[in-house]
Amino acid sequence: MTKTAPGIRRRSLLAASAALPLAAPHVRAQPAAVKIGIIQPVTGALAQDGEHGRLGAEIAINEINRTGGIKALGGAQIQMVFGDARSTPEGGVAEVERMQGEGVAAIVGGFASPICLATTQAASRYDIPYIVDVGVSDQIVTRGLKNTFRFAPGFGTVTRTALDNLVAINEAAGKPAQTAVIVHEDGLFGSGMARLLNTQLPERGFRVLETIAHPTPSRDMSNVALRIRALQPDLIIPSSYYGEFVLLARTMQQQRIRPKVGIYAVLNGAASNFRFVREFPDAANHIMDCNHWADPRKPKTAEVRAAAEATGRFWLYNIPLNYSCVRLLADAIERAGSTDRVKIIEALAASTFADHIMPYGPTRFENGQNMGARPVNTQVQGGDIKLIFPREFADAQPVFPAA
Repeated sequence: MTKTAPGIRRRSLLAASAALPLAAPHVRAQPAAVKIGIIQPVTGALAQDGEHGRLGAEIAINEINRTGGIKALGGAQIQMVFGDARSTPEGGVAEVERMQGEGVAAIVGGFASPICLATTQAASRYDIPYIVDVGVSDQIVTRGLKNTFRFAPGFGTVTRTALDNLVAINEAAGKPAQTAVIVHEDGLFGSGMARLLNTQLPERGFRVLETIAHPTPSRDMSNVALRIRALQPDLIIPSSYYGEFVLLARTMQQQRIRPKVGIYAVLNGAASNFRFVREFPDAANHIMDCNHWADPRKPKTAEVRAAAEATGRFWLYNIPLNYSCVRLLADAIERAGSTDRVKIIEALAASTFADHIMPYGPTRFENGQNMGARPVNTQVQGGDIKLIFPREFADAQPVFPAA
């Protein structure tokens, strides 16, 4: 039997040891990111609203990630998968299809009613939970789609609230307003609003002199303004997107056309918009609106507004709504403890989320509609947007008549 020399044996053992892999230190694996789809129209006629909606979602995502992510998933960070709806339903649907391919856990946004109708329907084919940020058409939540949840009020609720508040304001002032002209964009949102107003205004003692529709986009409001001059209403009640209402208000100002009592807007794209107030203060002064707005009593509102304005943007309702919608979704994912879409839908349906910055109570969904949501009344006063209703958190009294 041949013996191996001690030196040779030692060298062989060292070589064998060197060939073995080093023991790696224990490193905790980072949890997979939670992909959330954000759909907004950032090109086309609705780009301003879409950009501000995206900003609100970004502020919420950054805040959640900065404070520990989704804790039930080991601190998983939220990853935004953004989609530009291009201000059309078709554009929105294309983004839903792309997001399905990217494996999003849920979708937030849409803004305009036609976009939301199409995108929620497309998302329902894949059981993607979908939180609508604005989309006021009540058809969005009356089709029985289990995946669809609207956080804000629809135009049925907004119209009833707007008219209740108008009656209260008018009676307090001695009933100076008795007649109205309705001006509305001719799409799903404006036409639905006009039908409700035509039904409910006469029931509350107001006579509708005429209902005037206009397309979106519109380049000239001269004919609308001239018709208002001929009718001489006490009130103008406009329901339009930003560009069209600014054009109408400026045209009326230039032609010195003023309703006898004032402009009382409902879900107007400009009347509660600081861009309009800053750029055209005289045309905006004393315009009232019943719309979405953040709760000024909540300290977090000031923080979110400061974060938004630090980017050079105006404070629009799209920001607090989308901020709150993303927080609502994050809360549902926390409670579900999963990115499974069905579990998130179940968590949303059972939500009592209250950590939002809107003037709502705890979230409570019935057939996809948040029953705790409510609009507020604002009025432009002295270059600022003031809350005038509900009384419990108003920071100004209404100026009525405004003429």
